Amino acid sequence: MREQLLSDLRRADIDRYLALLLMPEAARDDLLALMLFNAEIASIRDRVREALPGEVRLQWWRDVLAGERGGEARAHPVAQTLLDVIQRRAMPVAPLIAMCEARIFDLYDDPMPDRVSYEGYAGETASAMLQMSAFLIDPECSTQTATASGHAGVAQAVAGHLMLLPMTQARGQVFVPGDLLAATGLERDGFLRGEDKTALSNAVRAFADFGREHLDKARSVLAELPGSVFPAYLPVSLVEPVLARAVKLGAGSLEASLQLPQWRRQWRLWRAARRGRV
Repeated sequence: MREQLLSDLRRADIDRYLALLLMPEAARDDLLALMLFNAEIASIRDRVREALPGEVRLQWWRDVLAGERGGEARAHPVAQTLLDVIQRRAMPVAPLIAMCEARIFDLYDDPMPDRVSYEGYAGETASAMLQMSAFLIDPECSTQTATASGHAGVAQAVAGHLMLLPMTQARGQVFVPGDLLAATGLERDGFLRGEDKTALSNAVRAFADFGREHLDKARSVLAELPGSVFPAYLPVSLVEPVLARAVKLGAGSLEASLQLPQWRRQWRLWRAARRGRV
């Protein structure tokens, strides 16, 4: 089953799959279960036509994590493996349930109100993933990683949403915080129409700068942490090129890919693992 799960992660999230291969072997299978769970709940919006079935799926995961779907969970490879990790490693369940609750936002087209709201959303999704990864790699050191996970997760979420701009704009979603839009003279509908290229460029760049601020803070904190826990943050090494390209392209980010070619992403992950820096 392990090979199948690895194949599933490779299809669902190639970057985390590549990062996983560079993480400590002793924790790799446990991290695999966590990453597959994240891929599952993060992709629900892409697999449903309406919000209600998505909410039902997220509720199913919350029930599984609460121990209320024993038989169904055992028949689901990812759920079964994740529950085994939770029990064997005494992994906290509350952050995983909070991840499910935060993903409800993805199912609707409500605008992101402001930067504080975005930080809260990222904190319960990307940051929680980093923090749980740190826990699985080094439980003792993970008590020191909350600040690093918080900032790194926001930076990672911003990069992810910048890469998704063409898709989210097409389906009427706006993850750029409302206060950043307002500061550039835009609101949700104007951003979606994309007619004012200057304002659109300013909004994209402001969003990227917001991510850069958190990335810089994350790097500062990570430099003070024990090296044993660093592998949890390897995926963050892919953030900087996305932010830089978004700043360069501005409004063009809604039409062009911001992602590096796979071989360059793989190289950045390998280099980060060797240097111990993101």
